Amino acid sequence: MSDTLFSKIITREIPADIVYEDDLCLAFRDINPQAPIHVLLIPKKPIPKLSEATADDHALLGHLLLKAKAVAEQLGLDQGFRVVINNGDDGGQTVFHLHLHILGGRFLAWPPG
Repeated sequence: MSDTLFSKIITREIPADIVYEDDLCLAFRDINPQAPIHVLLIPKKPIPKLSEATADDHALLGHLLLKAKAVAEQLGLDQGFRVVINNGDDGGQTVFHLHLHILGGRFLAWPPG
């Protein structure tokens, strides 16, 4: 596994407030939340960024989206939520392990950035 902050959360070298886990992914609360509810959903497979995912990852990517929905439901985001994937430096990605931001708990304006 690559040596990122997120890989260390997966292996429990770094603690995190985990809200969901299965064989393929892990969701935990962001330490710098941008909304009242801000959870990161990461695959356990170390894909550095979305643009590096391959056709072999299609089932995993679908799994992540369905789990984002399930985590949002678990957290009571029935009024709505946003899922964000930052890709690369210009996209605002700071940890190079694919991750989905699940944000909610307030009205989220557009454009976001």
